[in-house]
Amino acid sequence: MSDALPSDVLVGGNAVWSRYRRYPVFSTRWLLGRSAVFAAILLFVAVVIGTGTGLAMQDWWVGVRIGLTEWVAFILMATMGPALATWVRHRRWPVSRERKAVVIAVLLGMLISFFVDRLASGYVEQLIRPWTAARGMGSVPQMGALAKAVGLAMNLAVLIVVYGLFGGGLSLRAYFSERQRWDRHNSRQQLAAAQVEARDADLRLGVLQAQVEPHFLFNTLASVRALVRQDPAQAENTLDALVDFLRASIPKLRDGESKLHSTLGQQLDLCHSYLALMQVRMGGRLSYAVEADPALRTAAFPPSILITLVENAIKHGIEPKPGPGRVHILASLHEGRLLVRVVDDGVGLQPGLGSGMGLVNVREQLASRFGGRASFNLHPLPGAGVSAEISIPMEHST
Repeated sequence: MSDALPSDVLVGGNAVWSRYRRYPVFSTRWLLGRSAVFAAILLFVAVVIGTGTGLAMQDWWVGVRIGLTEWVAFILMATMGPALATWVRHRRWPVSRERKAVVIAVLLGMLISFFVDRLASGYVEQLIRPWTAARGMGSVPQMGALAKAVGLAMNLAVLIVVYGLFGGGLSLRAYFSERQRWDRHNSRQQLAAAQVEARDADLRLGVLQAQVEPHFLFNTLASVRALVRQDPAQAENTLDALVDFLRASIPKLRDGESKLHSTLGQQLDLCHSYLALMQVRMGGRLSYAVEADPALRTAAFPPSILITLVENAIKHGIEPKPGPGRVHILASLHEGRLLVRVVDDGVGLQPGLGSGMGLVNVREQLASRFGGRASFNLHPLPGAGVSAEISIPMEHST
């Protein structure tokens, strides 16, 4: 409860005399900061009172005692209610009970402050009585009943205002307004958490769709069915490659975490399994290579992005091309950034390819995760083929 308030709950500037307001009302650090501020201000007031009294009475010792008495009394009056309310907050009672107890604590502090004020006033009166009596100022003119009633009412009104504002009334108001700001803060936090959870659910679904697309499975199984009678050995190899690919992809969907964490090494292994499967499916006309420094395998890398680029290279580059084709994945560290490239020697960049749904998702995920710190470029190579390049900040997976 003594931690600093979040920025959207905090009210007040960063001036020295208001820094205590960075902490919850009626917390220990709030109380200590507020008390220090009031003690400094009241010390100045007490010095002025004591000095003025000492000059008037020509007795500095009486002035010192009066100033000290007023200072102690003022501090008790200013802190008694907040101190009791702070004690209540540290009980960590349920909210409804705490609110009632805080109000009672502040009111009790105001009542105690009244008696402290009376005691201090009586002591000060004793100190100055000899001086006033010596000058004939000790007698008080008699007032009528109406005047006494009006005077008493005005005195009570002044005391209520002074004790209410000075002794914790404003703090009580700040306590309830802070509760309202906390409620709004918690609502925003819950909404943000729900949005993150929904985004993670969408991401998890996107990973599933990107890694195990239905049409990909159907096409692979259809190929196996056709090969069962024509080339059983090839059918068996295709099934083995499919099992390896599924083994690499499915466990990531069962991590049970609210957020998906992935490393470059995991994504490279997934792409390797996919390319091995496609090599079998395409009758060996596909060749591929995966190159990465082993030290880079632990680097954090978003899921579904790299496999999407590899799938695009096969679908739009290699499959439409007659004869053999090659896909090359390269990962390197360039000027403190992780650079990953997917290069193919297929038919090249065709009109409309860069605006496909898969590449749109790649750009959106990079923007969501890294903002302007990530880049994605797709450009044709001399002769034939396409190079897809991703550059992201280098971060090791936790």
